[in-house]
Amino acid sequence: MDLNLKDKVVIVTGGAKGIGKAVVLALAKEGAVPVIVGRKQADNNLVKEEVEALGGKALVIEAELSKPEECKKAVEETLHALGRIDGLVNNAGHNDGVGLISGDYERFVESLHKNLIHYYLMVHYSIDALRVSKGSIVNISSKTAETGQGNTSGYAASNGGRNALTREWAVELLPYSIRVNAIVVAECATPQYDSWIQTLDNPEETLQKITDRIPLEHRMTTPEEIANTTVFLLSDKSSHTTGQLIHVDGGYVHLDRSLIKSD
Repeated sequence: MDLNLKDKVVIVTGGAKGIGKAVVLALAKEGAVPVIVGRKQADNNLVKEEVEALGGKALVIEAELSKPEECKKAVEETLHALGRIDGLVNNAGHNDGVGLISGDYERFVESLHKNLIHYYLMVHYSIDALRVSKGSIVNISSKTAETGQGNTSGYAASNGGRNALTREWAVELLPYSIRVNAIVVAECATPQYDSWIQTLDNPEETLQKITDRIPLEHRMTTPEEIANTTVFLLSDKSSHTTGQLIHVDGGYVHLDRSLIKSD
């Protein structure tokens, strides 16, 4: 299916790793021009090389998005280099384990900056360009806002905010035909997830227990599956879809717990 994304400029935060990288490559395959925003330029450049190997082109911007001025810089550099913004994928973030008992004020606020506030700022600074292009926004979110996880108040609160802002922005931006949707991720096989699982006492056994609880095929969601839905939501093939929280999770959040795999 041709998604009509050729030459469209789409900013992807956290575009050098995991889900963000998969989104960048999916955009490149559709002929779009992804803007890879990440904190390490060396990592950004590696993904740019993969895009170029596919015959595409990409812009790379080094930015630490927990700093508000860096959000503004990322948008300004995009507009200076490419002159337009047709889409924005808010993806960067980290499940940083800032809990209620284990955390404190400073760490909680820092977690909000890492995981939520830059979502608002990236849209705020991009909005004039998105109004011109009638662009689309996709927020990557997490099940933690709906299910809880324990010992991750900062990240859970941030994802609750991501979901709420998705609906709020969808309403506010109706007059400009800007669509806003979110993808809610549950258990996705990313480098960050792999690193986390290795911190546990029995990583292989724990991973097996997790995958057994995923109803569809008892396997992790892949970054490419998240990316494919993201790219569809960015395209005009989803032209009447807005304000939606779409779960790409193999049924993990909503299907009956009796479906859990057992020996």
